[in-house]
Amino acid sequence: MPAGNAPLRVAVFASGSGSNFQALAEAARDGAFPAEIALLVCDKPAAKVVQRAEALGVPTFLFDPKSYASREACEEEIVGLLEREGIELIVLAGYMRLITDVLVKPYYGRIINVHPALLPAFPGVRGIRQALEYGVKLTGVTVHFVDGGMDTGPIILQRAVEIRDDDTEETLAERIHAVEHELLPLAVRRIAEGRVTLDGRQVTVRSGE
Repeated sequence: MPAGNAPLRVAVFASGSGSNFQALAEAARDGAFPAEIALLVCDKPAAKVVQRAEALGVPTFLFDPKSYASREACEEEIVGLLEREGIELIVLAGYMRLITDVLVKPYYGRIINVHPALLPAFPGVRGIRQALEYGVKLTGVTVHFVDGGMDTGPIILQRAVEIRDDDTEETLAERIHAVEHELLPLAVRRIAEGRVTLDGRQVTVRSGE
């Protein structure tokens, strides 16, 4: 956690359009927000999130995974960069690469992910489609710590989204993304305020006063 009143330095990892990155960056523009989006890490230089970062003046680290001998070698370089930049929290926001212990171990308890389902239901890819195909009546959004498994880390915040009879994957995704854009900045805020405690699998989140 940051010293004194300095904002928490956050790196966002993303691979796609970057709407959650945008939501975080816009939240951080508020002078009262206790974190700053200090870095974007992206494995797809042509992704829209890169344009968003450039427009917002957020520094970026772009890389081609194929240029590294292994996933671990790639993450070793990233960890070095994060340390040099003083990154205190990693947010995975639509980052489509599996990560290894090279990244997870030094940042455990300081790396979170947003997932478009109510974990532990429907982990992995296409969580929205999985929920629709299964026929559940409620799905939602989960923000959780990352532990190296497939969406298995301790849960920080969840919010339900009702599935309507006439929902398509697109209409449901629109409502889920709207919740993500609220829940992810809230989770980052609570972590930056020191209101999140991790004890094994149990996470306690103390609300604002």
